Amino acid sequence: MKRFTLLALALLVSGCAHYSPAPLERAPRVLDPVVASVLEAKADRIHRPWLEPVTLDLSGRLTPNAIATIAVVNNPDLEAARVRADVADAQVFAAGLLPDPSVSLGANKVLKGSDPFLDIATSIGLDINALRTRGVTREKAMAEARQVRLDLAWKEWQTAGQARIQAVRIQWLDEVTALARQSARAQEWLFERTRDAARRGDVSGNRLQLARVAALDATTKLRTAELDLARARSELSKLLGLPPGVVPRLAPTPLPPEPPSTSVLFALARVNRMDLRALQAGYAAREAGVHKAVLDQFPNLNLTVNAIRDSAGNTLFGPAVDFRLPAWNRNRGGIAVERATRAALRTEYEARLFRTRADIAAAESGLAEAFSRHADAQQGLSKLRAFADAARRAADRGDLSQETAIAAEQSLRDRLSQIAQTDQAIREQMIAIELLTGTPREAWQS
Repeated sequence: MKRFTLLALALLVSGCAHYSPAPLERAPRVLDPVVASVLEAKADRIHRPWLEPVTLDLSGRLTPNAIATIAVVNNPDLEAARVRADVADAQVFAAGLLPDPSVSLGANKVLKGSDPFLDIATSIGLDINALRTRGVTREKAMAEARQVRLDLAWKEWQTAGQARIQAVRIQWLDEVTALARQSARAQEWLFERTRDAARRGDVSGNRLQLARVAALDATTKLRTAELDLARARSELSKLLGLPPGVVPRLAPTPLPPEPPSTSVLFALARVNRMDLRALQAGYAAREAGVHKAVLDQFPNLNLTVNAIRDSAGNTLFGPAVDFRLPAWNRNRGGIAVERATRAALRTEYEARLFRTRADIAAAESGLAEAFSRHADAQQGLSKLRAFADAARRAADRGDLSQETAIAAEQSLRDRLSQIAQTDQAIREQMIAIELLTGTPREAWQS
């Protein structure tokens, strides 16, 4: 008997978990330089319905799909969110475990009296209520785990979209900076010529002051564009999980076509938006919570089996049941809380639907305005370009003043900058609509 007891204790101890410390690393891997081969291997393994298979080549120009892929596989915040999502899976595992039995042992020695034996009492008990609510508890934990995973998928989608928007912004700022640099050089050249003419007395001081203000204004615009470009590149590096200063080259992208109607896009959003599906999973968890709260109003049963040997040597054996009598409380407070929480989540889901439809309509309106401004900016562009080219040729021949040629070229650069701004607005608004629908625009028609 003694050997059997020791063997049983050894088996119980061997099945227990053991503690092992996991201290924070002084140099975590997230701070290591990005290895292209490792990043490319991660990209090959990623599978998302809204990402097309891509073979990354960090030395080449990256497409919007490649930018989105890098953001999903390498963003540190997403890595942390994926690890936190494992907690929900662990909670599902915990909800499915059976309750451990409770064991009690006791012994009393007769200090005065004729009975020669110890009074020994043993019992083993089991929480029957935990078995009764195990199914609904596990259902609630599984719904909460689905909600966490869907929230993670929505965060991945949003992060990928923000990276694509940042890439579009960088391409626009690249173009704006190049135009601003040309303008600054032209105005600086004109200022130097005007200053030399003023020293000779050929032009007035007012004209020199105007040239100085124009050169200073062009230089300020160039510095602002360069600063905005540096900030956009830094933000993209952060979103992609790349070290500071490492900015990939971006492939040019054509202007997208106009999207379908708001009703079509909203129908897609109701099906494909992960945050809406996460709220649905959260509502299912609250339904299970209400169900469990209703079950908890009934008596909590604990079954105990007792074995007793009294001091006279009599052996007693028998079961015992204890429970809470639902006389006044009946878990009415818990039921009220769960029902109110469920109602609040229903209202939140409906409000999210309403806001989604409104946001899609506003984004479509903004996109239509951007297309209109783009068409207006394109009108007369060929004439402006031809006039600027003709003015430059005439100025080089001496038939026209340099000031007139520079003014014509500046008008062309202003129009090109306006077109670049409308292009950027169209691309950003289109990505915003994709984010709002939870669906890539390639899948809108299907």
